[in-house]
Amino acid sequence: MRAELVRVALHEIDIKIVSEDRMHVLQWRRNLLWDEVLLDGKRQASSHGLFGREKVYGLVFGRDAEGRGGQQVMLILDPGYGSYDYSHNGQRIRGVRLEGVDGTLVSFGSLDAKALEKPATFADWMKKSMGMDWGQDRRPN
Repeated sequence: MRAELVRVALHEIDIKIVSEDRMHVLQWRRNLLWDEVLLDGKRQASSHGLFGREKVYGLVFGRDAEGRGGQQVMLILDPGYGSYDYSHNGQRIRGVRLEGVDGTLVSFGSLDAKALEKPATFADWMKKSMGMDWGQDRRPN
């Protein structure tokens, strides 16, 4: 099983998942009072409320009609926005991670393994947290 991020927006995430010879579309949508997870256009999970909605969803691909078998995946989201202006089109969700039994299928943003690493030096911390790079003094003589 392999996955690829297709779209990451403020209220929408689309992930293409290829399992054996079949392609699926996993979607997350944030509405005003509920979030929902869709697989091939059919609702698989939802959470309701103004605050404290679910951020971890478990799904099974390829189950038979009796609910046996299939491959398990876990969708993890970090919907914490940089600012709470919902009308700004440039914003995106902070992090997405899709985990399978064998490991990470796709990760993005704050949930990417590289983003979770602690910086080794102060300069690395400045670059990671504030985007500042002290660099080397390489001025021509």
